[in-house]
Amino acid sequence: MSENEQIDENQVSEDDWAAAMNEQAATEATAEPAAQPADIFEQFGAAPTRASALQDFDMILDIPVQITVELGRTKISIRNLLQLAHGSVVELDGLAGEPMDVLVNGTLIAQGEVVVVNDKFGIRLTDIITPAERMKKLHR
Repeated sequence: MSENEQIDENQVSEDDWAAAMNEQAATEATAEPAAQPADIFEQFGAAPTRASALQDFDMILDIPVQITVELGRTKISIRNLLQLAHGSVVELDGLAGEPMDVLVNGTLIAQGEVVVVNDKFGIRLTDIITPAERMKKLHR
């Protein structure tokens, strides 16, 4: 192949590329819009409406949680634990009259005082721990 033939092939291929690019641009301009996805699944990018937010909230209302009221804590040795019998008294670190901790799934959410209603113990909440206060305790 001579040099002239090689130069002619390069020029033809550049013209071919230009023609192909023009054809693609023309096709894209007249093409039908791309198919839109069906509204089967929730669109995550869309802002939630009040109705959908309430429906999402209703979904979690029936999830059970474990509430624990803690009178106090103590540490004892296994020797002393094994010596406990009916009527033994275990001293706790909580003081009489001091508010008790209310934990939900192990997280402190409130404090309160013990009440007795119809021969059953209950707790009257006296202080609710705000989410901001809970976050501060996590970062300690």
